[in-house]
Amino acid sequence: MNEDLKELTELDRLIHEPARLLIMSILYPVEKVDFLFLLRETGLTKGNLSAHLSRLEEAGYVAIEKTFRGKMPQTLISETSAGRVAFENYRKQMQNIMKHLSQE
Repeated sequence: MNEDLKELTELDRLIHEPARLLIMSILYPVEKVDFLFLLRETGLTKGNLSAHLSRLEEAGYVAIEKTFRGKMPQTLISETSAGRVAFENYRKQMQNIMKHLSQE
């Protein structure tokens, strides 16, 4: 294997999964989003989105806050500082991989 591409095996597999990569990408530039916004933006089903958020929460990458807006329940999701660092590292690794591929 090309040594430059070895970095592919070191990618954060939790983030690399397409739905979770989409979630982390949406969360990265914002402070918080509500579940319904994330549901609409990702196009995932409620169950699928919940499952991916649970995996990210278990890893410490996102924080999930259950609140009320008036009398209506609201779920807010934000990236944790560990999640931001993990996402930034993932982005850097992908940029390096792409740079190496374009040089071949």
